[in-house]
Amino acid sequence: MQSILFFYREIIHDYQSQYFDALKNGLLKKHYKIIIVHDDHDLTDYVANNPRIVCILFNWENASLDSITQCAELNPKLPVMAMSDHHQAFELNLPNFSVNLDFLSFDFALIEQNIDRIVQRVHEYFDAILPPFTKSLMEFVKKNDYSFSTPGHQGGEGFQKSPIGTAFYDFYGPTIFQSDISISVLGMGSLLEHTKLHHKAEHFIAETFHADRSLIVTNGTSTSNKIVGMYAAADGDTVLIDRNCHKSITHFMMMVDVHPIYLKPTHNVYGIIGGIPETEWDKKVIQEKLKNHPTAKKYPDYAVITNSTYDGILYNVEKIKKQLAVTILHFDAAWTPYALFHPIYQGKYGMCETPDSEKTIFETQSTHKLLTAFSQASLIHVKGKYDETRLNEAYMMHTSTSPFYPLVASNEIAAAMMRGKAGLHLMEESISAAIDFRREITKLSSESDSWFYRVWQPDNIDTMATWPLLPEETWHGFPGITDNYLFLDPIKVTLLLPGIENGKMSERGIPAAILTLFLEDHGIIVEKNGPYSLLFLFGIGVTRASTMRLLVALNKFKQMFDENTSIKKILPSLYSEFPQFYTNILIQTLAQNQHALMYRHQLSDVMFHAFDQFPEFVMTPHQAYQHLVKQNTLLIPVAEMMGHVSAVMILPYPPGIPLIMPGERITQKTEMILSFLLTLEDLGKQWPGFETEIHGVERRADGCLCVRVIKN
Repeated sequence: MQSILFFYREIIHDYQSQYFDALKNGLLKKHYKIIIVHDDHDLTDYVANNPRIVCILFNWENASLDSITQCAELNPKLPVMAMSDHHQAFELNLPNFSVNLDFLSFDFALIEQNIDRIVQRVHEYFDAILPPFTKSLMEFVKKNDYSFSTPGHQGGEGFQKSPIGTAFYDFYGPTIFQSDISISVLGMGSLLEHTKLHHKAEHFIAETFHADRSLIVTNGTSTSNKIVGMYAAADGDTVLIDRNCHKSITHFMMMVDVHPIYLKPTHNVYGIIGGIPETEWDKKVIQEKLKNHPTAKKYPDYAVITNSTYDGILYNVEKIKKQLAVTILHFDAAWTPYALFHPIYQGKYGMCETPDSEKTIFETQSTHKLLTAFSQASLIHVKGKYDETRLNEAYMMHTSTSPFYPLVASNEIAAAMMRGKAGLHLMEESISAAIDFRREITKLSSESDSWFYRVWQPDNIDTMATWPLLPEETWHGFPGITDNYLFLDPIKVTLLLPGIENGKMSERGIPAAILTLFLEDHGIIVEKNGPYSLLFLFGIGVTRASTMRLLVALNKFKQMFDENTSIKKILPSLYSEFPQFYTNILIQTLAQNQHALMYRHQLSDVMFHAFDQFPEFVMTPHQAYQHLVKQNTLLIPVAEMMGHVSAVMILPYPPGIPLIMPGERITQKTEMILSFLLTLEDLGKQWPGFETEIHGVERRADGCLCVRVIKN
């Protein structure tokens, strides 16, 4: 419910008290909630923490304009209305003009007019803060027009003709269905043609993200990456690809017959992916790779770089822009759509740099990941020279002619929430919450007399910053680091569990997959886990309460682990799925036996080397995919892969990046890759419920992993 905040200290005059009561009663009848505060600190706290406040009314006679000005800094467009007597003089200073200020008098003859005026200011407030597409979509829903076009549910009416449909309708409520409208509504314009309100939304978003051009994408950054790739490269082109790429980049290469030259990132023993070493951008290094490539012939014009990495490693973008000699530079920034909105990220995201003449920078962002858009919402930003016709053709190739308008609106709202100082305040909260959590874990670890969680971070995190990865420091575990090049994002928090010490597997350990299941049973979802690490994302939706809940759950796990609780009690979901297997097994037995298996396989070392070498390139991903389409493949056990050319991408999750690309072959030189896959197979066979998700493989009933390879 929308709230109107009344701010006044002790009221001296009875008529003022009576007038405030009359205003309250009138506004309550119009379905506003009334909040009353008498203290400056309470005033700013309410405005900072209650986004449903739509107006402030205050008594000019005894209010502090300093606190009112602070409220304006938090929300500059919030209407503020000063109540005064006719005889009062107004003394305004320059800062007061930053407040969206209006004046009402204590005049009982004007009570109804003043109430209407307050309501009008509230309507003007929403008109000012709502971006163009979303505002018009809301207005259209209010009109409740009859439709004889798609979608077939007709604003939700169709669902209400069935008991099942009614349950679905009631779960979501009417508005989501009423705003699911047809592209036939001419007044809204066209997403594919970039007309009318869709065009206004794109302009609004581009302005927000400092781009020359922005496109709204409704099928995730997976689709955004393919759109950019198909704009940038044609059959026969050579492309530079970050081997730490999202699988959508591989899918682009399966669609277009390009010749990839891979940029090799660093790794550490925890399976955390670092950045691409600075030497990889050198033109001579790239020319040497080109010279040794079996199919590529010409120097690449297009490069794709993941920034940030999954684990929160950011690049010095200015260095890359200066060193990497390509025409089109594409940053897959799925995990950092917020970087523009806080100064600690300056120089570390694509749109912060203006490209040289004749060059283009693309940045693809998942606005649903760490901003507030619905799942699948994504944006493409462009800076520099680009061909609109070519870009739109690639865009239309991957965009539905029947877009879900609430999804489009959520993209626009995600941008609107970050404009101006609002975005800065939201990011300050996220960064502060993440740093406080890091400090609390570090403090508890120092106080523990046995094992405890450690945070993967430098020693000094006192400064709100993106912390540099320094060559002389060992905490990050990455070789070949250079100064002022790679940085750790504070809102991506990686916790480490016992199992690896000084770069080697220790005799005892607690595999992170066990803790992941425990947290899930307690309603806490981990973004990803490695063998002995867990990643938590402190997005703008994270609250102090949810952070405290995470801390409590982590301490609860330690307590139950130290007490050696049964699997039935500590991991009830796992037990209910496999009761016979886990009967009478205690948590320390499970952890140590799993760790012993990993230790025997030397999983961390095998994993490190598996991702530190590339299989033999035999054919392009596109050519391999043609074999798959033409059914020129065999399904064989992974154990028999040696010497065969994979028809598919093989991607273990974690770490969530390609291990084998389509068209690549494991040889004796790269047998560590096969060892890694067989280790994962063994773990899944021995411990039900702990199977590793591996895209591209098929799991038989006996737990054996199989893969499609190209027939000889």
